Amino acid sequence: MTSGEIAHARAFVRGFLDVARSQHGLTVSARAVEIAQLVVSELATNVCRYAPGPCLLDLEADGELLDIVMWDSGPVLPSASPADPTRIGRHGLELVLMLCTSFAVHREPVGKRIHVQIPLRDDTLVQSAW
Repeated sequence: MTSGEIAHARAFVRGFLDVARSQHGLTVSARAVEIAQLVVSELATNVCRYAPGPCLLDLEADGELLDIVMWDSGPVLPSASPADPTRIGRHGLELVLMLCTSFAVHREPVGKRIHVQIPLRDDTLVQSAW
C-alpha cells in the first residue's frame, strides 16, 4: 500500500459514510467521519510499514457503530508501545486504541485481521478500547 492508496482508503471511508447518511438515513456526525478517516489512515500506514503484500478494507454501519475491518498478509500482530511523550513517531496504534470503542486482532491462515468499532453519533459515549 502506498501513500496514494492510503489517501484513497480515507476517501473510500468518507464516501461510504456519505452514502450511509444520504441514502440509508443513518445519523453520522462530522466528527465520526474524521475519526474513521484517521483510524483507517493509521491502520493503512501500519500495513505499508509492516505487512508485505495485499490488504483488504471492509466497512459496515448498523446505525450506532461503524465496523472497520482491515486484513493484511503480515504475520506479526500489532502491539502498542508503552506511553512515552518523548517518543517521536509510532503513536498510530495508541491513537486507534483511544478513538475506538473496541479493538480486536485475529490471526488468519495468511496474515491477520484487525477489527475496530467507532460510534457514528457524537452523543454516543466513547469508552476507549485502550
